[in-house]
Amino acid sequence: MKTLVICSGGLDSVSLAHVIAATGNLSRLVSFDYGQRHRKEIDSAAATATRLGVPHHVIDLRPVGAVLTGSALTDAIDVPDGHYAEDTMRVTVVPNRNAIMLTVGFGLAAAQGDQAVAAAVHGGDHFIYPDCRPAFTDAFQVMQNAALDGYADIRLLTPFVHQTKADIVRAGAAHGTPFQDTWSCYKGGALHCGRCGTCVERREAFHLAGIPDPTAYADPDYWQAAVARKAGA
Repeated sequence: MKTLVICSGGLDSVSLAHVIAATGNLSRLVSFDYGQRHRKEIDSAAATATRLGVPHHVIDLRPVGAVLTGSALTDAIDVPDGHYAEDTMRVTVVPNRNAIMLTVGFGLAAAQGDQAVAAAVHGGDHFIYPDCRPAFTDAFQVMQNAALDGYADIRLLTPFVHQTKADIVRAGAAHGTPFQDTWSCYKGGALHCGRCGTCVERREAFHLAGIPDPTAYADPDYWQAAVARKAGA
């Protein structure tokens, strides 16, 4: 089943690309530039496409991102430090981001003759991001069945939707994902900051998976305090 992977260049989506590639079904990677401050993640996605030998499509959504105001990922708002399970992380929501990206992905898949679109949404995202939850992905499949009725039959694959970030690290490691070549940090600096929600979750996931983390963090120890704070909440 020829599969298009929505690939940001982060740990989750690059791991997913390697998992799909191992089946021999990976057709292409699609990334989106929506004006995110951590746009350097797209470079990681491009390197992944080259490594796996598939086309890489970068869709310019900067005009769309410019009107989806109020997010720390696109506006001049500080990205908060801490764990994803803290209410402060809600400021990183970009309204309808996954719905928009998946809609474009399904259109591209239909035009290119692919049979599936894969996205790396996972259980750790459910608290903050409504468009990463099973209720959303199930409803999106129904909507696309209607949108493409009689034209194309495309499945939405979300193999991580009920899994943890640690599960993804294990799956990525099992399929040779070069984690050091992925980018997660929302602050977009020279190094992963080690303090924002995605850095804390990334560092914690390697710890829980029992797999060495090759990532260089500006603050490599902050995650422990963030996890302890979450546990005591």
